[in-house]
Amino acid sequence: MEVLAEGDRALLEQLVLVSEFDAASLAFRPSSPLVAGSSAQWGPLWAEVLGEAPTPALLTRFDTLLSERGLRSLAPIGEPRAVLARLARRGLPLGIATNDAEASARAQAEALGIQDLVGYVAGYDSGHGSKPDPGMVTAFARAHGLPAGRVAMVGDSTHDLVAARAAGAIAVAVLTGPRGRAAEAEIAPLADAVLGSIGDLEAWLDGLDAAMPLQTPAMGRA
Repeated sequence: MEVLAEGDRALLEQLVLVSEFDAASLAFRPSSPLVAGSSAQWGPLWAEVLGEAPTPALLTRFDTLLSERGLRSLAPIGEPRAVLARLARRGLPLGIATNDAEASARAQAEALGIQDLVGYVAGYDSGHGSKPDPGMVTAFARAHGLPAGRVAMVGDSTHDLVAARAAGAIAVAVLTGPRGRAAEAEIAPLADAVLGSIGDLEAWLDGLDAAMPLQTPAMGRA
């Protein structure tokens, strides 16, 4: 936002306001459109503040700025490569479904060292729509020749879980989003399972194997 404001303090304050960004804590509020939405959704808000039309070129500029800055401060939650590697050894196809741009998601996957484990990456601009619409989940299932009911969508927002339900997939909530465990009351009613983090996925799968040995799902991740 500082880059876009180009030193104009009033402009920066307006960008902060429409983005629901808390300047004191340097964090987006849980209700911010940038937390779960795509630039196709919040980009027009920024464009209006900047006095520009929300053209594809402008939204691409927003995506590029976010990707560049995001990579600078990217930090893993737990040990994602170890977790995903163990899931892959179970024979599960893995993917990423995000309201970020696909190029940004791939760059982050590479920075985290998991790019070789996720054979499917879909962003809001990949042609499947954005969450909470079910397109990304449906496309993942189709790409792997699976019925949607054999796919688990793992995410930390209502967008993720609504997308899973709309696709007919298993909705798995993790409490590692911006609100942490405080989000449980909101997301639990939309989820088939609520886990502390992706580190708990293996134990959850073990429970499914014990109950339904032939029904272990593939995994799509937010």
